[in-house]
Amino acid sequence: MEESEEISRGPLSKGALSKGRTLQVSQDREEAAAPPERTSPLGLEQYIAGRTLVSGDGPAWKDLFVQVYSRRDRQEAFLVPAVAEPLIVWVMSGEANVEERELGGDWISNIVSVGDFFLTRSPTPYEMRWRSTGTAPFQVMHLYLSVPLFERVAKEVLGGDGPPALLDVSGGKDEQLSHLLALIHQELAAEGKGSQLFVQGLAQSLTVHLIRNYVSEDRQDNRQTALPGFRLRRAMAYLEEHLADPFNLAQLAVAVGMSEFHFSRLFKKATGLSPSRYLIRQRVAKAQQLLQETDTSIIEIGLSVGYSSPSHFAQVFRRETGLAPSHYRRG
Repeated sequence: MEESEEISRGPLSKGALSKGRTLQVSQDREEAAAPPERTSPLGLEQYIAGRTLVSGDGPAWKDLFVQVYSRRDRQEAFLVPAVAEPLIVWVMSGEANVEERELGGDWISNIVSVGDFFLTRSPTPYEMRWRSTGTAPFQVMHLYLSVPLFERVAKEVLGGDGPPALLDVSGGKDEQLSHLLALIHQELAAEGKGSQLFVQGLAQSLTVHLIRNYVSEDRQDNRQTALPGFRLRRAMAYLEEHLADPFNLAQLAVAVGMSEFHFSRLFKKATGLSPSRYLIRQRVAKAQQLLQETDTSIIEIGLSVGYSSPSHFAQVFRRETGLAPSHYRRG
């Protein structure tokens, strides 16, 4: 049976983040679970290996999704899915050589340090990798602006019927943006004491700043068919939690709250891969890590990522990486 045809009727999982408060966490994510073209981590906020230091969720954060991470010193290439929300990545500590490319394109390198930022609202997936070049830990804030807030502020600032397209910025410097992000981080770290009114005001100020300074000359941005980031994160979390289970599109769609057809189409548009294909890449990425970092037998590793047949596991692994599991471990 082909991997994409596996069926299961297992129970649904609960959501990973509780609602209604700011979460202070120190969650290890040294396991890379979501794939790139050659795969190795798990979805933008669920799949990049590292530690989640703090995360904002709940009423005060309805217009923002914010997390602070401590990243690995070195990250191999991984797929950055396209999502509907504008994304800012702000460097809070350390230095790194960050490289990006369109799928199949040439790598573009940027040396970044504290205060530098990335801005993207890419309509297509792309790849990223980095290597830390300093002695301080490489820590970054990821911030997503909600689509309703972005569209509402854009209409008030610019007028017009549709939301504007934003410039893609890699390794930029912006003192006013850094000031706003520092205030957001201060509220994020307030252990549940962050002011909802203040956070909403910061979110609006940040959005106005982006629209005033980073709107593309190609103003119109048509994204009615983009997959919202919160649904993409929910899908990736579900796949990670059910890594060893047979693939079940119906259960995944229910977990995300969409129809199977609609979800599959938008997921592929966001990631460049079908949900079943994405799971295969995710499984192989996990297997790669276990082969490199543990002495667990190849048979046990295959079982842990959903392959009861060693030969099937070896076949899939070779197809995705070009090497047999035993050769990958030795190499």
